[in-house]
Amino acid sequence: MKNLFLTAILALTFIGAKAQSPNDDLVKVGDIMPAFSIVSDNGEVISSDKFKGKVILINFFATWCPPCQKELASVQQTLWPKYKDNNKFEMLVIGREHSDKELATYNEKKGFTFPLYPDKNRAIFGAFAKNLIPRTYLIDKDGKVLYAGKGYTDKEFTELMEKIEKTLL
Repeated sequence: MKNLFLTAILALTFIGAKAQSPNDDLVKVGDIMPAFSIVSDNGEVISSDKFKGKVILINFFATWCPPCQKELASVQQTLWPKYKDNNKFEMLVIGREHSDKELATYNEKKGFTFPLYPDKNRAIFGAFAKNLIPRTYLIDKDGKVLYAGKGYTDKEFTELMEKIEKTLL
């Protein structure tokens, strides 16, 4: 019985470590941002080509994710007001496995002033990573990934803000 218990503990430890493997990161700092298209419920398509020459912040979130909620609150409070009018900057907050309708309902509840974009089938997210949200990527004007973060801490958010500021100079 003791051996069975130890085996179970070791198996769960292995599975937990494997679930957060670095192999889940498909896009890393130094890579070129993958091309993608945002497809709205009404069929409207926004291609990532539209943002060439701009500094782009891409954030993947889900409405049910507590760390995502904390991160988006920080975006609303500090990041978005600071950069929303900068014509060299674009921010894409993408709801993983959410439709436009779900995001509109969510936004009514939260009162965010930045746009939310759908990724109903993980098509965009799947080009960047295999799992784990929130995920944030900062892309320079040449399409190179300068920052790739997963999860959320206040310290990392401060570092991201500093990196955006330096990149926009």
